[in-house]
Amino acid sequence: MSHDTPELAADLDPARQTQIAAAALRARKLLHRRALMGAVASSLPVPGLDWAVDAALLARLIPRLSAEFGLSAEQLDALEPSRRESVQKAVAMVGSVLIGKLVTREMIIRLVQKVGTRMAAKQVSKFVPILGQITAAALGYAALRYLGEQHIRDCMRVAQSVDIPLPPGSAAHADALLARARKANQG
Repeated sequence: MSHDTPELAADLDPARQTQIAAAALRARKLLHRRALMGAVASSLPVPGLDWAVDAALLARLIPRLSAEFGLSAEQLDALEPSRRESVQKAVAMVGSVLIGKLVTREMIIRLVQKVGTRMAAKQVSKFVPILGQITAAALGYAALRYLGEQHIRDCMRVAQSVDIPLPPGSAAHADALLARARKANQG
């Protein structure tokens, strides 16, 4: 595990640990790409553009990160009621207000307020030619990465505590496809 990844519970099944780690890796790749897009917008000296882009990126990014762990609103709605209730309890224990929810404008505003100082510094610094734009881009990237990483960690904690199916594209899905292919080749 890298130094920025929370430890997976030792009592978890190794296959489940692998599935959660694979979901986290996919989520972090997506987060990195979106944070780069935010950094580009942050470097442009247009007042307010970066805030609008960051809000739009986060509104689309958070549900996609949740989906990597089977925790989007749609995925949770598809669970049987008892499983959905156990996921909701795990989400409450983690303290996330974003897992399994439709992301609203108000939620994004509250989320961005967590990194308000960085966002304000980003606004001011972008008007200093070249160096300021580079600083604004770096601050924009760091702010989005921080918010996204916190959400990924929350999703990992919930996925560790509740055995829910991970979505297609996960290691579990790949294992199931391989097992079916092997079975078809044998028969």
